[in-house]
Amino acid sequence: METWKAIALLAAPLAAQVFLQSGQNAFRARDWPAAERHFGEAVRAQPLSAPAHKWLGMTYAAQSKLVLAEAPFRRACELDPKEPDACYYWGRTLFSLSRLETALDAYRKEARPFRGRTLLGMALAYDALNRAPEAQKFYRAAIAAGDKQALIDYEKFRRKQTAPASPSPEIRFDARDLPATVHTGAAGKKRLIETMIAGVAVLDFDGDGWDDIYICNGAGAPNALLRNQRNGTFTDVAARAGVEARGYSMGVAAADFDNDGYTDLFVTGVRSNHLFRNRGDGTFEELPFPQDGRWTVAAAWFDYDNDGLLDLFVVRYVAWDEATEPYCGTREFRQYCHPKEYGPLPNALYRNLGGGRFRDVSAAAGIAAHVGKGMGVALGDSNGDGRLDIVVANDTMPNFLFRNRGDGTFEETALAAGVAFNENGVAVSSMGVEFSDYDNDGREDLFVTAISNETFALFRNLGAGRFADVTLASGLARATLPWTGWSNVMADFNNDGWKDLFSANGNALDNAELSSGRQSKQQNLLLTNGRGSFTGRALAGDAFHRGLARGDFDRDGRIDLVVTRLNQPAQVLWNRTEAAGNWIEFELAGTKSNRDAIGAWVEVETPDGKQWDRVAGWSGYGCSSSRALHFGLGKSEQATRIHVRWPAGSTTDLRNVAAGKIHRIRE
Repeated sequence: METWKAIALLAAPLAAQVFLQSGQNAFRARDWPAAERHFGEAVRAQPLSAPAHKWLGMTYAAQSKLVLAEAPFRRACELDPKEPDACYYWGRTLFSLSRLETALDAYRKEARPFRGRTLLGMALAYDALNRAPEAQKFYRAAIAAGDKQALIDYEKFRRKQTAPASPSPEIRFDARDLPATVHTGAAGKKRLIETMIAGVAVLDFDGDGWDDIYICNGAGAPNALLRNQRNGTFTDVAARAGVEARGYSMGVAAADFDNDGYTDLFVTGVRSNHLFRNRGDGTFEELPFPQDGRWTVAAAWFDYDNDGLLDLFVVRYVAWDEATEPYCGTREFRQYCHPKEYGPLPNALYRNLGGGRFRDVSAAAGIAAHVGKGMGVALGDSNGDGRLDIVVANDTMPNFLFRNRGDGTFEETALAAGVAFNENGVAVSSMGVEFSDYDNDGREDLFVTAISNETFALFRNLGAGRFADVTLASGLARATLPWTGWSNVMADFNNDGWKDLFSANGNALDNAELSSGRQSKQQNLLLTNGRGSFTGRALAGDAFHRGLARGDFDRDGRIDLVVTRLNQPAQVLWNRTEAAGNWIEFELAGTKSNRDAIGAWVEVETPDGKQWDRVAGWSGYGCSSSRALHFGLGKSEQATRIHVRWPAGSTTDLRNVAAGKIHRIRE
């Protein structure tokens, strides 16, 4: 027996080397299951082999299984700090999991002298901790050690430190619960659909002039239609109105698709979508709509062929089946899976044929040829040709920018336009997207939310279909780094004439604390516009925030917000800003154009300058905001000139229009 034990001990290193070599071959061939198996056998054959642990960690990391990668990287570093990259990989993994202090400890375990990439890793960790002096020290050390990437990252660090400061935020919100709770149906199986809901729409469904609210729901719970009681309270009338749509609803787009003067609803879902036509008597009827069983997240109403009828762009997420839901996390705990575990899907475009009928024209329009993992959708004129282009925020894949050719077809141009990736050339976890003019130059810009450590992106429109990533220079990088943002809004909350930013935040994981240094429940983020740069302020109230849309629920001239929270009542964030400026608001009605005037472009001029905005049938992530156009005027008591460019091509001009009123303009 002792002889056989001795033989086994002698054979173990040889077996480990064989498994290690086989695993490396599989790794290079990107055969991840085989690589995991071979490296696992190498670890079992020789538990004290630092290379075996390191390669196992590399295999997990290559698949974005960072929670699983952390333990073998840690073991490799502990066994042999001189093993190439072992401690560095451990530190990088901890950094990606937002365990920043522990990441620094891991980097320090590397055998001295530190290499340039390790010094850069330490600089990035200090930077993320907002410890600028230490970050600068290690950036410079990494550069001195010859790391070329350090030069690039240090320049970004310097730009972030010198980003212009904006005034202290003066905007104030007062959160109040609504009589509607979003239910996920979570029961430990970590079905991806549970964490992805739920959208919200702001609309005046009963035509009384007051903004009402529609809220999507999951787990078979009914959706809610909250009628504004005009006294700060809301009553759920979804059952009587016939729009409960039980199932797993995701998002909602509100617009008058049949031009009868009443706002209709399109509700997206995991397996089916619902088209509700507003009868005009407080009730809706559901109309047949083409179904394909694919997971749809968001939708946008717009008239792509300018025939006066609103068409529908539908955003699809991933190919998901509960029966094949993979297990993600560790043996000790399960977590929601990364989107890389699921296949992408094409989006769809439906042409409005009139009479409540729609036809799928995705293939002919050039939309179906592009697959992604779409979450948010927004439209705007990216190149100044007067036509609406489509932006789709894709999760961990390059974003799409479908340029409208004007002949019923679209060309995907995101890479050439500079919005497919962030400034680092990385496809981030893009979720909510707003396409509006934040810097008052008459060109629509893009504000895109993402997850913690990625920073939300701000793309400034340079004209001629080109954008520049100004996330660092605007102050967004510093303000958004800790947060995971879902739906977002760009609106002027203090009526100073400059649009501010807001994001609804919450981790995608409901147990993120088990695997990272980030909280699961998060605060929402307000970013006050200081004439092109932003100051961020987190608002009290941790939750799994998701949907977000804007409206003026008390008609006091200050933009309010409605936000959904998983397994908690949705809330209205009442705008209580005391020093808000003057304001003016417009409700447009098309005649030759679609009745909602979706796509109309409005210019407002005062002695202080000009502003622009567009009537929209979309918002953020699976949401739909009020169609009314709201402009802050600061101290101006009137708009000296109003210029409206209607979707059909005609224009309307008004002079000396009084502030503090809602003005209705007919084409």
